[in-house]
Amino acid sequence: MTQKQYFMAAALGSAALMLGALAFQHIGGMAPCKLCIWQRYPHVVAIVLGALALSFDNAWLRTGVILAGALSATTTAVIGVYHAGVEQGIFEGPTSCTSSAIDNMSADDLLAQIMAAPLVRCDDIPWQLAGISMAGWNAIVSIVLCGLWLMALKRS
Repeated sequence: MTQKQYFMAAALGSAALMLGALAFQHIGGMAPCKLCIWQRYPHVVAIVLGALALSFDNAWLRTGVILAGALSATTTAVIGVYHAGVEQGIFEGPTSCTSSAIDNMSADDLLAQIMAAPLVRCDDIPWQLAGISMAGWNAIVSIVLCGLWLMALKRS
């Protein structure tokens, strides 16, 4: 494969993951949690970087864009691993989207916590395939996408 084919495959992979996430949200009715949203931002960046890499003839600029694409894929993979860990109870998630202990809380404090809770919690697994949640699949596929970005870099 050529350099262009590698970085385009990586950018299109991010676009496919974004389309899938949006389909689950708007067609499947699965609202995203805070960490799901965080995982989307680097994919949007990777899509834009793929388009930018096409427009640069300068090898140095293209190399910088490809490195940034690899970094964006790595970023969403790390967030995906963290999110999957939150879902499995390995990591503590953000207090704004996970459940917390109610020890020593007054009834008013507990009610306030319940009322402030988001509709979609980060520590719930709404869908999984082969025992792997959407966050886990995002991490796996994003690692592959990072490899594609790095292969494009190797071709430069």
